[in-house]
Amino acid sequence: MTSTFPDISISTDRLVLRPFEEADVPALTEMMNDELTAAWTARPQPYTTDAARDWATRRSAAVRTEGRGIAFAVTEFLTQRLVGTVELDRTDWRILSTEIAYVTAPWARGEGYASESVLAVAQWLFRDQKFERVELRTAADNTAAQQVAQKVGCISEGVLRNAWIARSRTEDGGWADIRTDLIVWSLLPEDLDGVPGRMADANGFAYPEWN
Repeated sequence: MTSTFPDISISTDRLVLRPFEEADVPALTEMMNDELTAAWTARPQPYTTDAARDWATRRSAAVRTEGRGIAFAVTEFLTQRLVGTVELDRTDWRILSTEIAYVTAPWARGEGYASESVLAVAQWLFRDQKFERVELRTAADNTAAQQVAQKVGCISEGVLRNAWIARSRTEDGGWADIRTDLIVWSLLPEDLDGVPGRMADANGFAYPEWN
């Protein structure tokens, strides 16, 4: 029987991390078409409304039900506006390890939302799910992602050479693939000792259905 994460939502002081819903489609489409998002992710470009709807109403739920991980829509607590995404994938249930990835909307950058949401998920994983390792991989030139990794307490473990394809704008407005190295970061339960910020709250935010 495949192990799965519980169908829950996580709250912090400023954010609610919840399952995706169809109402997220317009904001998700806009966010995934941002140039920095396109440069550092493998999402298809241009990212269509149909692709966003497929993710919000079907594929994001499958991440959890198939045992691969869990996908969260990150929203502001006060406005309920979509500020980003956090996804756990490639989960190994035997060694209790998973890989984390995130995207932040262009308008929400610089507010600390990425580190707040990543830290909240890590705290939930270690405290409630008894996981032992979280892995984060950042492209060698993606300094913003590296700063998030450092801020939440990740330790750099090494470099996977020539292991990723980033994208760069061409003169005609298209995209060109660029091979790049990946920096591997890890986070263990003891790495969060002394990290500021209250523990995330996963109580009282249960969602019986994803869609």
